[in-house]
Amino acid sequence: MTAVAAPLPIGPTEEGPWRDALRRLARHRPARIALALLGLISLVALLAPVLAPYEPGVYLGLDALSARPPSAAHPFGTDANSRDVLSRVLHGARISLAISLLAVTIAATIGTLYGAIAGYCGGVVDSVMMRIVDAMLAVPRVLLLIAVVTLWNSVGMNVLILVIGLTGWFGVSRLVRAQVLSIREREFIDAARALGASHRRILFRHVLPHVMSPVLVAATLGIGNVIVIEAGLSFLGMGVQPPDPSWGNMIRDGAERIDSEWWVSLFPGMALVVTVLAVNVVADALRDTLDPRQLPPG
Repeated sequence: MTAVAAPLPIGPTEEGPWRDALRRLARHRPARIALALLGLISLVALLAPVLAPYEPGVYLGLDALSARPPSAAHPFGTDANSRDVLSRVLHGARISLAISLLAVTIAATIGTLYGAIAGYCGGVVDSVMMRIVDAMLAVPRVLLLIAVVTLWNSVGMNVLILVIGLTGWFGVSRLVRAQVLSIREREFIDAARALGASHRRILFRHVLPHVMSPVLVAATLGIGNVIVIEAGLSFLGMGVQPPDPSWGNMIRDGAERIDSEWWVSLFPGMALVVTVLAVNVVADALRDTLDPRQLPPG
């Protein structure tokens, strides 16, 4: 009998780099724990109106329920204005996560486009664009944010997101520019030029897909950074304004009476720390999985 040859596989036999990175990420135990924790925090934030036992700004009783410690009726206690701390922490998660995600999206988008254009054009254009970035990086971001926010008497949510996003893209642009400077000299870019591809097509079709890995890592780290920045601005009274709950302004509410009303600041502070730590663990795991050369041997 004549052996029948097995049919040749159709299409590429090797898996893509992103699928391979996801497999390595799935084997990263700290990342799995951090992702599960972030998923839980995100789910709780989305369902805050359903899960919160009270409205975050409702005064439950200034005489009877003011500054009550944790109990069965109020697991996280109440603040000096008789508002339920658990409800405010849950709704504060919605605000903190929404601000961080939207601001980082703005910063990553602007930084990626700016750095890609500078690196691809090169020459005088690159020099001028990077000197602008260097000048902006010379000013500490927190001072820049405080200076911009103080121009308004009251900062709304949309303005706060724009301000944080528009002051957070400088580092991303430098990262993308360095990657593009290397990619634009590769042979497949020369081949695309020889085939008559436009600069726009080369940039968006052939260059930008190769810089998404470091941008993703930088954006993930940026989420944790923005959460801390927003909390700091809210703590100083320049961020989210009452009665809207934010982890930062909740910490401020209990800061002056931390010795007697410790629960008012403790629980939003714990939520802030746990969320930022989880985000940083995921970002560190993404950096390792998207660049296998950084993995330890064995």
